[in-house]
Order: sequence, then C-alpha cells, then structure tokens
Amino acid sequence: MLRQKLQQKLLQKLSPQQIQMIKLLEVPTLQIEERIKKELEENPALEEGVEDEEMAPGTEDEDQYEENDKDQEEFTLDDYIEDDDIPDYRLQAKNTSKDDERRAEIPFSVGYSFHEHLESQLGLRDLTEKQKVLGEYIIGNIDEDGYLRRELANIVDDLAFLQNIETTEQELEEVLKIIQDLEPAGVGARTLKECLLLQISKRDKTQPSAQLAHIILESYFEEFSKRHYDKIVTRLNITENELKAAIDEVLKLNPKPGGVYSDPFNKSSQPVIPDFILELTEDGFDLHLNSRNLPELRLSSAYNEMLQSYSRDKSQKKEMRDAVQFVKQKIDSARWFIDAIKQRQNTLLLTMNAILEYQKEYFVEGDETKLKPMILKDVAEMTGFDISTVSRVANSKFIQTHFGIFPLKFFFSEGLQTDTGEEVSTREIKRILQDCIDNEEKRRPLTDERLTEILQEKGYQIARRTVAKYREQLNIPVARLRKEI
Repeated sequence: MLRQKLQQKLLQKLSPQQIQMIKLLEVPTLQIEERIKKELEENPALEEGVEDEEMAPGTEDEDQYEENDKDQEEFTLDDYIEDDDIPDYRLQAKNTSKDDERRAEIPFSVGYSFHEHLESQLGLRDLTEKQKVLGEYIIGNIDEDGYLRRELANIVDDLAFLQNIETTEQELEEVLKIIQDLEPAGVGARTLKECLLLQISKRDKTQPSAQLAHIILESYFEEFSKRHYDKIVTRLNITENELKAAIDEVLKLNPKPGGVYSDPFNKSSQPVIPDFILELTEDGFDLHLNSRNLPELRLSSAYNEMLQSYSRDKSQKKEMRDAVQFVKQKIDSARWFIDAIKQRQNTLLLTMNAILEYQKEYFVEGDETKLKPMILKDVAEMTGFDISTVSRVANSKFIQTHFGIFPLKFFFSEGLQTDTGEEVSTREIKRILQDCIDNEEKRRPLTDERLTEILQEKGYQIARRTVAKYREQLNIPVARLRKEI
C-alpha cells in the first residue's frame, strides 16, 4: 500500500565549495600547479595576475582605457547567443604545410617493455607456428618480476577455451625451456629456487665456488634459505671459507630478473618537490610555502564589467538571460576557486606552524633525539582544525629544511615512557634498535629477547612483541636470517 507523508530531517552535507577545498588540500605542490592550469583553461572568467587596485579618478592613463575597450571588443554576450548552425567546412582551415603534417606522423619512443624484449628474442628462435603461439601466451603470463606464477595445467585450459588450441603440459614445458634460455637469465622461473638455478647454470662452471653454489641451491636450498650453514658445512664436508665463497656467488644473482626492465616512468622515480621551505635565520625560523611556480589568480575584469552592463538591461530576451546566467556561473566558479586556493594556503601554513612550534627543538639542529612524540590529535588541538584536516595536510607533503627534505608524516610518532616517567618518541627506540643490529656480531645476531633486554637496561620499558613490531617496521629480518659467516 502506497502512503505519502511529510517528514523533517536534519542532515549535514558538504557544499560544493567545501568539497573543492578538501580536494585541493590533499594535493601536493606539483599537482596543485597542474590543477590551477587546468582551471585556467576551462574557466574563461579566471586569469593570471594580481588583483587590480582601484585607481583614483583622473589618474588613469589613456592606455588603460584602450585596453578596456579591447577587452570589451574581445568578450561580448554575442559570443554566447549567436547562431551555432555554421557548416563544418567554414570552421576548417587548410593552413598547414607538408612539413607540419610529416612532423606530426613522427612516432615517439616510450621505452622498451620487458615483454616486448622477450617476444623479440623468441622471434629469433627456430620454432613452429604452434610453438610461437604457445610461447607468446606463456610470455604474456610472466609477471613484471620475471616469474611464471600460473600453473601449466591452467594454461592448457586457457588455450583450449580462449584460443581453441589443443596442447599438453609436456608441449608447454618444452616451450618454457626455450623461454628460460632467453635474457635476462632466470626469466620464466616458477620458484625462487628455479630462478637462481637458471642463473647459476649460466656462470663459469670451471670455478669451484660456482659449482658449489649450484650444489647448495639444488640440494640444500631449504637449509640455505633458513641460514642453517652448520648443516651445509657438515653434510658437504667443506670449510667455512668455501661456503662463504659459494654464498658470495649466490648473492651476485638477481632474485627478480624482470626488475631490470621496470617502467622508467614509475612514479617513485619522480623528484620530490617540497611544499614548505623552512629557513633558520638569526631572528628565528622563516617558514613559507613553495609557490614559485604558482600563478596569481584574479577575476577577469572584462567578464565582470560585461556582466554588470548587461545585467542593468531589463528588457532581455531569453537567449540574453541564458548568456548572462552562463557568465555569472563562470565568475562565481572562478571566485570560489580563488577563495579555495587562499584557504588552502592558510590551512597549510597554520598546520605547519603548529608542527614547527611543537617540534621546535628538533628543527634547530635536526637531531632525532629531540623529536617529541606527536600525533594528529596534538596538532588538531593547537590549530582548532579537525583531525581529518590535519591528516590531509600531512599526506604527500614535504618540507625543505637546512638539514634535508622530509615528509610531514616523519614528524608524527607515538610515545613511550622511560623508567623516570619521561615520554620519548618511538623513533628514538627504532634508532637504538637499528644501531644495535648494525653493530651486532653477524655470526651470532641479536635475538628479539636480547634486544628487549638491551632496551630495558637503557631504561625503556618495552615488551618483546613491541620490539618485534618495530624491527618489522624497519624491514629488518629475524636474527636467524641475519646470520652470516
């Protein structure tokens, strides 16, 4: 049964201006430059330049009047209400030369991909048509690291269903052996063990260390991966020096052969552009935004004057009213964008100034021991912003100091109390852990239990599981995997 009734609800929704502000607050300096350029292209009511100051009567020169007249001639409402039914042939111009057309056809190289490199080598082998098809399909299933992580039985089913090709695992194995003989060495392997064996087999087998490395990888790979060197020495009846030479041969191998042909345009290779610049002067800190490439924005005076003049005309046709509404929307959009940019800069500076005040001792010398525990809530309370706003400011932003460039997230860390009740940053704990592991005896590396005891002796009340968590955050393996001969 359909019923109608009135109901009042109190909802909280973000306005378009607030949404725009939130999006602009997240992006770093490099992307904000692109965003401003895009807005300048899309909105004709927005232009570069400093806002014009009002000039006193009688001080304007004739050139200013001539410029305003030109602007009025350039932008008129007739541009928006004229008839659009113009034949296409009248909008096309044949003013390009043959040289321009030939230049446009020149292709640009974007690099040589890993899979293209394999396919080009495969084309040089003496294969049947079926083997070529199978080989190309296998290469297509090889990942960026150079491994074939899909089972051959599944590939047989794929070829049958997708390409209507009947084959067997034995045929695929034969083609895979050919692919594994391509460069780089180790490509097409299904496991790490197979990858290393493919590479070591192409080395000079007359060297005793290479021969021993091949035996260890083939017969004692599990003991080798778990660093049980004593078992390998006993079972092979070799000396520690011979084992060390064999391990050195293995360390020369590449566990990810496809990484050599990684994407050269990867985002991780892009240079870091700081959003803030901090300078230490005699009078104190000088903090400012990195806005060298950010243009000044203003409203188009021509559009503003055009809107005012035509808005005073009361006798308007429907087309004229639509055009006036269009211009008004563009001016409002430009004004919103300018206000959002100014608000973004103000929010960034207020947040960074709060971080600077909180970590003042650290920014003087850059000593990590002076870095205080700080979380997003601390900065939010100092600035009066919401925690989500502080999080957006700290995300993907960098600051340039007199001792290096750091991401803003670097200055945030949790706290830990010592025996004396003093609260220290967890980054200090991690630094002590790193120093202990760097200076440990590699034959008998420090276990997590021993690291916990060392920290407790220094006055840091910490549990073993916390030490293990910090060690993993530092990308340091367990003691057994750090053992060396």
